[in-house]
Amino acid sequence: MIAPLHPDRPAAARARSESGASAVSGARSEPGAAAASQRPALHTPRILIVCTGNICRSPLAEQLLRENLRAAGIDAVVSSAGTHAMIGSAMTPEAAALSSQYGASSTQHVARQLTEQLIADADLVLTATRDHRREVVTLLPKATRYTFTLNQFARLVAANPTSGTDSAQSIATHPFVEPVNTDPQVEPVGTNPLVEPAETAIGLPHAASASRPSLDFTAFIAEVASTRGLHPSPNPPTLDDVDDPYRQSAAVYARAAAAINASVTTITAALVAAGA
Repeated sequence: MIAPLHPDRPAAARARSESGASAVSGARSEPGAAAASQRPALHTPRILIVCTGNICRSPLAEQLLRENLRAAGIDAVVSSAGTHAMIGSAMTPEAAALSSQYGASSTQHVARQLTEQLIADADLVLTATRDHRREVVTLLPKATRYTFTLNQFARLVAANPTSGTDSAQSIATHPFVEPVNTDPQVEPVGTNPLVEPAETAIGLPHAASASRPSLDFTAFIAEVASTRGLHPSPNPPTLDDVDDPYRQSAAVYARAAAAINASVTTITAALVAAGA
């Protein structure tokens, strides 16, 4: 299991500093960059997910990833923001319904604007599209080292033999091989695959079946980043993006949710296999 963030601080102080955020929770606090830079190698990782309005793709990915990690027994703080956020808004009803259908919870989401501080405080930034990634890196250039599109990061960890995943099995669940569900007439998977015991969609044992060693999350991200030039980009490159379903049909929403779910499942499996 990943060791707690700031292990030398009393639990009450940690709770106050993180605005009540628990392991595998949403983080709405914005601790200073100086504090972030002093994190120990083994700490509770902060994952930030970014889209445009922070009402469709990024909160859906946030909620599905949080639920996957929780079910896998991985401590992490998962949050989201928008490059042009509809500040203060809830998720769209369509996205909220899909979150519930995939076994997560859409309650209490409030859209917020992406800031340089949020990026600086994150250990991993996952974006809906390549354009969002460019906007993140424009705000904070050094974030290029730990910023990926969601689909890109899933693709890289699936192809990374040192991550411990079986790349053939992982890629088989990835959206640009075969989406989980693209048929709007077929209800998306009702439960998260890691919530159920036994086997996950990529053949990974359920998290409760064995204890795992600690993972240096920062080193893991750096290792994945180092493989960016080793694997060809998808053809077409837009396969690294999740299409924007805002004000689109139910079919577009279903495809976006299926792509997000497939990538989140692959990422979670890679973290479990790597020892998170």
